[in-house]
Amino acid sequence: MVFFNLNEIFTGVWLPETNVKYYLNDLTSGDSVETRIIADMIIKTIGGVGIFLLGMRQISDGMQAMAGNQLRRMISKVTDNRLVATGVGAALTSLIQSSSVTTVMVVGMVNAGVMNLRQAIGVILGADIGTTITAWIISFKIADYGLPLLGLSAIIYLFSRFERARFIALFAMGLGMIFFGLEIMKLGFMPLRENQDFILLLARFHPDNFSGLLKCVMIGAFVTAVIQSSSVTVAITITLAQTQVIDYETAVALVLGENIGTTITAYLASLGATTAARRAAFAHITIKIMAVLLMLPMFRGYVSLLNDLLPAIMPIASRIAFAHSAFNILLVSVFIWLVNPLAKLLYILVPEEHGSGYQFSFFDTRLLDTPAVAFKQTQAGFDRLKGNVQQMLEMLSQSLVKSKDSIDRKLLQEEQNIDLLQKELVEYISALLSRNLSADERQILQREISLADEYESISDHVAIIIKLRNKIDKGGFKLTEQDKTHLLDLQANVKSYLEEINTMAKNGDMDVLKNAYRQSKLINQKIRKYRKAHLDRLGGKYGSPGLSLSYADILSSYRRIKEHTLNVAEIITVGR
Repeated sequence: MVFFNLNEIFTGVWLPETNVKYYLNDLTSGDSVETRIIADMIIKTIGGVGIFLLGMRQISDGMQAMAGNQLRRMISKVTDNRLVATGVGAALTSLIQSSSVTTVMVVGMVNAGVMNLRQAIGVILGADIGTTITAWIISFKIADYGLPLLGLSAIIYLFSRFERARFIALFAMGLGMIFFGLEIMKLGFMPLRENQDFILLLARFHPDNFSGLLKCVMIGAFVTAVIQSSSVTVAITITLAQTQVIDYETAVALVLGENIGTTITAYLASLGATTAARRAAFAHITIKIMAVLLMLPMFRGYVSLLNDLLPAIMPIASRIAFAHSAFNILLVSVFIWLVNPLAKLLYILVPEEHGSGYQFSFFDTRLLDTPAVAFKQTQAGFDRLKGNVQQMLEMLSQSLVKSKDSIDRKLLQEEQNIDLLQKELVEYISALLSRNLSADERQILQREISLADEYESISDHVAIIIKLRNKIDKGGFKLTEQDKTHLLDLQANVKSYLEEINTMAKNGDMDVLKNAYRQSKLINQKIRKYRKAHLDRLGGKYGSPGLSLSYADILSSYRRIKEHTLNVAEIITVGR
């Protein structure tokens, strides 16, 4: 049974230690008391872990919403330079407070072909350092302020009209949840420190010998793999140590195992992905396992060194955070020089698969957990869509000059690819819009949906022109040289019209819409002129109703391409 009052809530204390001792002294009075205590412990532990996990998510979402542009700039700086890649990984993980999100993001970027394996290994090494920041945050003695911080930031988040203030409040609300969840977990674990049965059970998992050390490592790895968050298991380890349920040596051994267990998230993210993405996931697993295996024979000396370096008055939470950081810094110090050999090893361990049936998609839903990166991926997808449409117009020019079945087949296949890309882009953006994004990012994404529809419509009419031209050829009709010249001229004008608008939009030219209207009028005049010239010949030697209908439809398609291009200019201008 739990007793609490308002004073106890606002001081962060729900179940005073005196009540715990009272319950423990009454264990002989009946099973019901013991059952209530166990139930109370389970409820507090589960509730504390849940609040902690939600807090971690809120911190990550709040930081990504606040620093989306900075995160994208960081990612763009990832190169084959291992030091730069490691620095980016450390900074990125420190900001979003989740190595799991970083590694899943890396797997997704490798899967999409945005990052190569060597770059991915560097970022993963940096993430191993960045994730230790969470343990230091947990070690601060500010848990008592968790509930007030949570309440105050929630009020600001709900009622503030300023976007940036709301995102900062979301970040602070996550911190409050972390500290409040830790306090609840601590109170849940408190009865265990005086429970003799639990103490005897724990003694079997003490790292006083190699067998006990392996057991601790395996427990840490297993629990972290189940929870899929090393931050949570490190927090639980710190909480157990603070309540004197486990000693410092056991905590350090558990942290080693937790470093292995956190790799399960990247492995799950790689299932069904490309071979390159699976290699990136196995890089994370291999690095952690090899580092722990190297540490096991030196464990006693490592703990002794930590005890010598750290003052005795240092809180045990800070001592565990230091051990966590020290291990990962040593790990990176060793493996940063082995990136190339490790990459070669992974090419052997994870060979290329052929005929696996995997269908590559440009968009990776794994990146949705990192909105800043997912936003960048939508921009890359939109640029690809735009480039493919321009390429279709270039191919149409070649087909009109010299008709070839190979060019026509390739062009029609490209139109189908653009249809699929546009569909995936819209679906991906729709999913991304449900995440925490700034108003500017939402506006850009909504504009991309509208633009994608216009570009896809242009590709449809390019395909229609090819089909109509083929219909003319198969019907035994023949365009006059003048008609051919007119179509080539119109094709050149429409092609340059789209290219000019795309270039002006890319350069931020404010006159894009003014020029678009001027060019639109010129193209309209040419279409009317060429239609009239063709109709004037309708009753002559080369006239044919079937030919005229197809020719008129081709001119109409060019008009529609021009109109969709003008729509592009209007959408770009209105969005500024």
